[in-house]
Amino acid sequence: MLASLIYILIFPGFAFLGVFGLFAEFFDRKLYARLQNRVGPPWFQPFADFIKLLGKEEIVPCDANPAMFTLVPVIALSTVVAAFLYIPLWNTTSLLSFNGDIIVILYLLTIPTLAFFIGGWYSSSLFARIGSVRAVTQLFAYEVPLFIGILSAALLANTWSLSEIMTFYNKSPVLALFNILGFGVSLIALLGKLEKVPFDIPEAETEIVAGAFTEYSGKFLALLRLTLDVEMVAGAALLAAVFLPFGLGANPVIGFIFFIAKVLFVIALITLLRTVFARLRIDQMISFCWKRMVPVAILQLLICLILKGVIQR
Repeated sequence: MLASLIYILIFPGFAFLGVFGLFAEFFDRKLYARLQNRVGPPWFQPFADFIKLLGKEEIVPCDANPAMFTLVPVIALSTVVAAFLYIPLWNTTSLLSFNGDIIVILYLLTIPTLAFFIGGWYSSSLFARIGSVRAVTQLFAYEVPLFIGILSAALLANTWSLSEIMTFYNKSPVLALFNILGFGVSLIALLGKLEKVPFDIPEAETEIVAGAFTEYSGKFLALLRLTLDVEMVAGAALLAAVFLPFGLGANPVIGFIFFIAKVLFVIALITLLRTVFARLRIDQMISFCWKRMVPVAILQLLICLILKGVIQR
């Protein structure tokens, strides 16, 4: 029981993810600024913003549903932390590993977007409801190519366990190169899941203030922002585990260093993509996902099926 509490509350749970998530936000913002020839924030800016919001007053709109409004940040953050516990950190085995855990991870990472929709819808704000509808509309566009891209790699490994997928590609690193299309599709889909440019349509501060988060303040807003930071780490860790299963050895320290480096590498790619593209309209985003990303993801699936047949022969 004590070990389980440590895993959930300290490492690799809330405490570790909170600190790493805020650092990832700094890394993302700093690199984003440097790519635009700006100085960017100091290293402590995300931590200072989080502490400042914790000290602010929480205001619940009089027409909002108080229970749903206050539960959404907790539910969103909890599900992301739960998903992270199934991702290996320094070797090919996670703390909670079983056959089918990759399905659980993808399911848990879907819940925060649904929670944002519920929170925005029940906050009774016009801007929040528009943002929440956009968020759930995007969900049905990027989730399909994301699932196909990641599960194609699992299909080639012939397992639905993330730990076994990493073990398979760690033993046969050449086969991981055949998943490059799936990695590209999943990386772009992750931009949509994190609501970052060019898929920041649900937030769109120039149009609808802050989208689903418009009416949130104080510690509720702090938890929602932390959820996005932690989700970025969890999503990057998932992509690193599936598509970059390298640097895993007997030494846990070296393995953990490689884990941090791979997560930061994926975040750097996300930052680069959101630097070079401008925001799309919601119809353009949906069209791009279904007409471009889905066919590429299906092509990746066919490549994995053919390669699997060749290997079995």
